[in-house]
This record gives sequence, structure tokens and C-alpha cells, in this order.
Amino acid sequence: MRQGSAPNFCPPVEEGIVVEFEDETGEHIALEFLGIILHGERRYGFFFPVSDDEPVGSSGELVLLEVTELDEDEQPVAFELVEDEGVAAEVYEDFKQATKDLYDFA
Repeated sequence: MRQGSAPNFCPPVEEGIVVEFEDETGEHIALEFLGIILHGERRYGFFFPVSDDEPVGSSGELVLLEVTELDEDEQPVAFELVEDEGVAAEVYEDFKQATKDLYDFA
């Protein structure tokens, strides 16, 4: 099991968790869950897009989603795309610092 190096990082309970999301147009996208960053009073999830043509991480693309709803066990159940570029940049820097031993951000 991978572990991050920061107290504001919550890694997935197991590697390889893929979640399917549906956007506002009805299109489905599969994303591998990389973990949650706690930033201020909010939570943000990081994901790698996956498909049959692009295995995890092959695109180099990360998807950042804000957690908008938690279940009774405090687990994320709803997300929204982060549109504020300033917030996204701050949270991405937190993620890079927390996972610097796990991923290459070159």
C-alpha cells in the first residue's frame, strides 16, 4: 500500500480503485482514485483518467475534483470539478508535496 508523506493526504484504502463518473452531458469517464488532500476546510480528490487505450498514468493528466458531499462514515460520495485556477494550483502543490515519493512530477 502506498503512503503519502504529509498529514493532509489521505491515500486510497487500496491501490487501483477506479470510479466511474457521469458528467453533465451524460458522458461517462473512468478515473483511478489517487487520494484526498485536505486544504483548509475542504477536501479535494485526485484521479488519473483510465481507458482501454490509456492505462493509468499514461496520459500524465490528473483530474482534480472537490468533495461536495460525505456519507455517514465521512467518505466522499459527490464531487465537482474545481474551476478556480488559484485554488487548483494551491491544492496541486499540496498534492505534489504529499506524494513526492510516490509520483514523478517532472
